[in-house]
Amino acid sequence: MQNKTQTLLEQIRRRHGLPALAAAVIENGQTVAVAATGYRKHGSAVADVTASDQFHLGSCTKAMTATLLGRLVEQKKLRWNTTIGDTFPDLADKIRQEYRAVTLEHLLCHRAGLPSRSWPRGKSFRDMHRLPGSPMQQRRAYVQLFLSQPAEAAPGAKFIYANAGYAIAGAMAEKVTGTPWETLMTRMLFQPLEMKTAGFGAMGTRAPGKITQPWQHTKRLWMTRPIEPGPLSDNPAVIGPAGTVHASLGDWAKFAQAHIRGARGKDGLLKAATIRKLHTPLFGGDYAFGWLVTERAWGGGRVFTHAGSNNQNFAVVWMAPLRDFAVLVATNVGGGGAAGACDQTAAALINEFLTERNLS
Repeated sequence: MQNKTQTLLEQIRRRHGLPALAAAVIENGQTVAVAATGYRKHGSAVADVTASDQFHLGSCTKAMTATLLGRLVEQKKLRWNTTIGDTFPDLADKIRQEYRAVTLEHLLCHRAGLPSRSWPRGKSFRDMHRLPGSPMQQRRAYVQLFLSQPAEAAPGAKFIYANAGYAIAGAMAEKVTGTPWETLMTRMLFQPLEMKTAGFGAMGTRAPGKITQPWQHTKRLWMTRPIEPGPLSDNPAVIGPAGTVHASLGDWAKFAQAHIRGARGKDGLLKAATIRKLHTPLFGGDYAFGWLVTERAWGGGRVFTHAGSNNQNFAVVWMAPLRDFAVLVATNVGGGGAAGACDQTAAALINEFLTERNLS
């Protein structure tokens, strides 16, 4: 199946003009296929992407941040109903009243009433990159800036997809542990799951004459432009908890496996009961804790999905615990049909592997 998957990816990559395309398939608790094809950098002479290369996961990071917070809840360092006011009493005179009763549940289900914009009003992408101090100090400043501005809705009243909610939830984790979100993610998620390629921000490093990992790309009309790794080549650290993780597809699959095991009633990284909590939409919607919950016949009923992009990459996951099955797909370009290509790849792999299973 590995060669078959590689061939399928290459056909779709060429059809859509993508620099690179990668995918992983989980069946029966195992990653049964990991493949990648194409170029780390558009315009290179030799196709050099490998199956162990890193891809940017964008907002698929959200399920990881929610999982980290689930671990902190299990350790009784937080509760699902811990509020912003509980966590930041020292900012009481700087945070607007309407935000003080917002809970972790509100933040992680996009029901906090926060505006959908990622930056505080009057601030820009570059302003957020230029905030002084460490990423942890920057996120605290971001909390103060964002929560000093009016809410768009009352807590729980309205679904508003907001990167700020996850950024604030990450800052809450930092406040109760005294530890940066990046360190918490590494110690409490990546290391236990042996996700050795997982990291933050743009893939690779600036190395003259060397392309160590896939570069990011933008695509407009017929123009594909490579983005060299650097400080401004990804979103600022303040919204890291909402979408700056990168990893190989095989390592990302380890995270999906942990969720499938929990959904099937097995304790692991988290207790099965905590995984069920993370998979349960609240407030009458269909968005859980970093997962969109829907129904698909091929999945035997309830399935979980999420997509992610920083406009220079695209990634998508479909997870069907009732079938003990998942597909994960990523490309190193944003726009220009990247989302459609990844969706087409996911659909083809679902058809290929589930059909094979049903015929065997």
